Amino acid sequence: MTVITKTYDLILWSCHHTGKFPRNHRFVLGERIERNLYDLLELLLRAKYTKQRIEFLEQANLGLEILRFQMRLANDLQCLKVESYGFAAKAIDEIGKLVGGWLKSSVKP
Repeated sequence: MTVITKTYDLILWSCHHTGKFPRNHRFVLGERIERNLYDLLELLLRAKYTKQRIEFLEQANLGLEILRFQMRLANDLQCLKVESYGFAAKAIDEIGKLVGGWLKSSVKP
């Protein structure tokens, strides 16, 4: 699934960037970003393999919103360069659109 691949790719990207955060932010903000990305991937995989996926997809949406703010905070604290923040924000938005579409198609009218 495209959404899972994009999430996996964002995790790889994040691992290369959060490790370069300043020491005073690496072990709190950096680790939380990574942990939330891992949790997001896990939620998407759980949704893929169950018929009751709506709850997992709603949790993924909430996780994406938290990630948006964490990335914004990382940018404002100058842990991320503007270009890197732009990449992350775009990737999170793409994943959000895919999750939203999946959620919409999973809700029975």
